Amino acid sequence: MSTTTLAVLVPLLPFLGAVAGLLLGRAAPGFVRPLAVLPALASAVLAVLVAVRQGGGQPVETATRLTPTGSVPIDLSLYLDGFAVLTAVLVGVVSTCVQLYSTEYLREDPRYPSYAALVSLFTAAMLVVVYTGDLMVLLVGWEVMGICSYFLVGHYWETEAARSASLKAFLVTKLGDVPFLIGLFALAADAGSFQITEVLDTVARGGLDHPTLTALLLLAGVAGKSAQFPLHTWLPDAMAGPTPVSALIHAATMVAAGVYFVARLLPVFTASAAALVVMAAMAALTMIGSGLAALAQDDVKRVLAYSTIGQLGYMTGALAVGDRGAAVFHLLSHGAFKALLFLGAGVIIHAAGTNSLAAMARMDGLAKRIPDAFWTMTIGLLALAAIPPFAGFFSKEAVLVAAERAAAGHTASVPGAVGWLVLVAGLLTALLTAAYATRLWLMAFRGKGAPAPDHGNEPLAMTGVLWLLAVPSVAFGLAAVPLADWFDGGQLTPTPTTVLLSTGAAVVGAVLTYALWQRAAFRAAAGASREAAVSASVAAAESAAETPEVAEVTHDHPAVPAGPAPDPGRALLGPLHRHAAVGFHLDAVYDRLLVRPVRAAAGLVRFLDREVVETYVSGAGAGPRLLGSLVRRAQTGNVQTYLSALFAGAVVLAIATAVLANVNAGS
Repeated sequence: MSTTTLAVLVPLLPFLGAVAGLLLGRAAPGFVRPLAVLPALASAVLAVLVAVRQGGGQPVETATRLTPTGSVPIDLSLYLDGFAVLTAVLVGVVSTCVQLYSTEYLREDPRYPSYAALVSLFTAAMLVVVYTGDLMVLLVGWEVMGICSYFLVGHYWETEAARSASLKAFLVTKLGDVPFLIGLFALAADAGSFQITEVLDTVARGGLDHPTLTALLLLAGVAGKSAQFPLHTWLPDAMAGPTPVSALIHAATMVAAGVYFVARLLPVFTASAAALVVMAAMAALTMIGSGLAALAQDDVKRVLAYSTIGQLGYMTGALAVGDRGAAVFHLLSHGAFKALLFLGAGVIIHAAGTNSLAAMARMDGLAKRIPDAFWTMTIGLLALAAIPPFAGFFSKEAVLVAAERAAAGHTASVPGAVGWLVLVAGLLTALLTAAYATRLWLMAFRGKGAPAPDHGNEPLAMTGVLWLLAVPSVAFGLAAVPLADWFDGGQLTPTPTTVLLSTGAAVVGAVLTYALWQRAAFRAAAGASREAAVSASVAAAESAAETPEVAEVTHDHPAVPAGPAPDPGRALLGPLHRHAAVGFHLDAVYDRLLVRPVRAAAGLVRFLDREVVETYVSGAGAGPRLLGSLVRRAQTGNVQTYLSALFAGAVVLAIATAVLANVNAGS
């Protein structure tokens, strides 16, 4: 079987699985889980075979004319290069893990059949984006992912949070998709084709009429899909959906699509220095802002959501300095450990019975209750914090090395200021990332207080997936050298300067967070001891007043600390904490600048429609209705009345005729 045939089957299998799941979900519930897992598994295996055959060599291209449009045709085409085949492997593996994990996580969910089918459709759409060589076909996969995210984020539609989050995700991403569509049309108009290779050839010849405008239009869609400032606000709220959906969206689909799109069309963006500056500024604000916001979140999934936003900022920064190899390398590495973190968070939430880190910090022994999640989450957080030798260290270093080269002026067409901006923001984000990763680990697994609830052992389908994803989270970074040829042959290995700076920043962030945690825990324990002593004294005094006998006091369980749980994030952020906790009020800004004016305009339109348009419409109907009423009253059915009216009319006409005749005779 040829490579292109295998590549066609990769997105086709999950699509057929989605169709079959929707059709047979209710009629044959026993087939739902096999239809969810097996197509995804087969797709992942085929994606690996395609990657092995492509081998990082020359791209494999093929195209079939889908429809002649009369101007710019649309083709069903494949374009398989190193970026595409490796990204497809990531999508297939993560999707399989999510489907397998979901068989247990959503075992009792009555809407599991539709959920599993939508996850398969989501996977197929992302694979279309990855493999296609035509921008219009890419747009189809792009938009199908948007509608799938709407339904999956709103899976628990009974809750207001899920309904609002799904609507917000859909509207915010569509806000970016409108200029994105215009940008695609502008590219096609200049190139005379939607084929990506034709577009890139046109860029190489300098054939773009307005490169800056086109790049910025496309960048708006990327900011919405990949949750970059200022269109990132939908992603933390999307945590209202099932946890496996969060893993899929954050690791391998949806948000990865924007970064992958820029990597495929990077020459379009490097053709404009202004577009690179905007991209770098967007990446820097995204990285730093999301790191600060993650330190202030209490919901474990929202911490990970802001973490994703920041890591996507790293990828965007790598693209801004013209290194798509570093960007996609970090995309693949991040996909592995972020899927691990979200699926591990699902186990933690199930075991603790809450999403709240503050509540977990009051639980003793949670790590012992869920050892698989504890160890794999520790691996994932070490990878996230970019501690060597975990995967995140190597991929993040590749980004910083690219920024360092650009800052030194070694990257053509990239302004040095762009390199410095990405480098400084990346180092500061390394400190913040290590800080919030350490905070999450301490509050989730090192709490003190009441014993953590015991729900028994977690299913093998869930814990096995965690260990499977832990392998690339540890070892994928070691593939930096052999994978360099798959990524344009660029440098993916660390340099002493970036290692020293970034690892030093990460160590400072982790140590500082741990020290503040210890201080907060000591104060909480001291406060709890004082309150316990006061309570014991009061109880003893009351008992002594009732009886002279002294009662023996026993403590079977440690007391739950009074007051707020130890939270190093508050100490790190200080007065900035309350602003960071609500995403620096960006939603409130959007409410005042966009939502309220739109609602006011809608109210004005409603008033004009009701008071003006409806008045004229009602008047247009009232006139004929009144005339009809008068005519109806004249129709009495009495012959004498009709004859009398006829005679009266004849008399009137005769008189009028005589008068007119006299007038004419006199003149």
